[in-house]
Amino acid sequence: MTTGTVVFAARKIITMNPSRPFATHVAVRDGRIVATGTAEELCVGEVQLDTSFADKVLMPGFVEGHSHIMEGLMWLMPYVGAFDRRSPEGRLVPGVGDIDSIVARLKEAEAELQDDRTPLYAWGFDPLHIGGKMLSRHDLDRVSTKRPVIVVHASFHINNVNTHTLERAELLRATSISGVVAGSDGLASGELQGIPARMRLFRALGNNPQAGSITEADVKRYAASACVQGVTTITDLHNDLTDQTVEVYRGATRAPDFGVRLVPALASASHAPEQAIAKLEMLREHCNDKLHYGIVKLVVDGSIQGFTARLRWPGYHNGAANGLWYIAPEELPRLVDAYHRAGIQLHIHTNGDEATELALDAVEAAQTAMPRPDHRHTLQHCQMADAALFRRMKTLGVCVNLFSNHIYYWGDSHYALTMGPERAARLDATGTAQRIGVPFAIHSDAPVTPLAPLFTAWCAVNRVSSAGRVLGRETEALTVEQALAAVTIGAAYTLKLDHLVGSIETGKYADFVVLEDDPLAIDPQRLKDIAIWGTVLGGLARKAPRA
Repeated sequence: MTTGTVVFAARKIITMNPSRPFATHVAVRDGRIVATGTAEELCVGEVQLDTSFADKVLMPGFVEGHSHIMEGLMWLMPYVGAFDRRSPEGRLVPGVGDIDSIVARLKEAEAELQDDRTPLYAWGFDPLHIGGKMLSRHDLDRVSTKRPVIVVHASFHINNVNTHTLERAELLRATSISGVVAGSDGLASGELQGIPARMRLFRALGNNPQAGSITEADVKRYAASACVQGVTTITDLHNDLTDQTVEVYRGATRAPDFGVRLVPALASASHAPEQAIAKLEMLREHCNDKLHYGIVKLVVDGSIQGFTARLRWPGYHNGAANGLWYIAPEELPRLVDAYHRAGIQLHIHTNGDEATELALDAVEAAQTAMPRPDHRHTLQHCQMADAALFRRMKTLGVCVNLFSNHIYYWGDSHYALTMGPERAARLDATGTAQRIGVPFAIHSDAPVTPLAPLFTAWCAVNRVSSAGRVLGRETEALTVEQALAAVTIGAAYTLKLDHLVGSIETGKYADFVVLEDDPLAIDPQRLKDIAIWGTVLGGLARKAPRA
């Protein structure tokens, strides 16, 4: 080895490189991996031996293939979800389990606001987690009748607001508008679904917290969340990428102490295809080793648990009306074709199986018109796909990123309300993807569910709901090895970054997660409980904060 080489020693190194799956030492120079092996193989010549992790286990840094910068933004607002969450500072924030507790937490936050005109935003609510109890405008009027009060659902597809907000947006009596849910009195209940109703709300308020201005502090908070959970490559998978955001991303990622590699996706809804294609060409000039542009996000339907996803026959198990098209079915083929012809990779949100089928139809038409051998268009979520749809993905060269966390957080509701027992058993069908050979990853969609790849892997391995119901474990569960691959090299593949990250092998970035225990040696039920010391990015160690 030459001068400047650092050799990290570990109790065990799980490389995700099949040609050398395990090692005890890894040599690093200039931020990249020189080699893996034993002390005898690597500790030769002028090297520096680093034994900081001699009692720990190293893996490739986790790759979160579907998450959002909102994970850095939302923690500035009160959290009102039912489950405990860990903040970017490592602090455990307790969940709230009923309407009165939600109102009480919001009142505490409202009391800290000085100006009556300042909106109060909160996030994380889902009625299915508190016995189906809806959060009405009357409940939020208990918080304030003078200021806008807006609660963003955990799915980020639905908002609940108070009466003042509805009046300000001229929606109180506008129940004929798509997405404005009527209450028992014939007026708007306070629940706003889908894009049109929520965009009208945000226009009236002059602010959309889900697409507003971000600062370097927000981006650093996002990176801190990643470090806490062992993530070294993370996406921001739906962003308008305004000039201001682009500048913030450029500044933040060029800082030597920035601890994650960031992959933003341009939101197709914010640009016509020709504008987006030109913008991505310009954005490539802003790329650096911690910032990777080049992908576009399409959102075809809504969320299953919010009853806004598009389902094939027989539809929702409880008889609810079918969901919403976020992109018109006749428009989707044109969009897919335009980006496909331009050589741009698409990440396509499809929750319901009708939306998945429509997306595959569009990809098939585009691929037939202009074959591209390695497009890697990726279906995101894709929670209801059956084996026939996976076989189409395989034929078309389509990847999939499955939302395994849903099994835990909404599996019981899918079993009883949205899908019924048979379809719920194949929810997020990682086993089917593995058998058929569709390249796949698994994800958190943070902040929809917690950013925590070991928990996501635990969900895919154990397939158990929050109430203890097991869903399709015999046919759809992954082994621990397969689940760990899905949050490392599998996710890297779906981002077209597998030549740089996702495994510990020669030439790739020296990005590691540092674990206190060996995930391959413990009971799979304990996978989510393994403590994370921190990360190594480009050879530089960062200890995770704990509050």
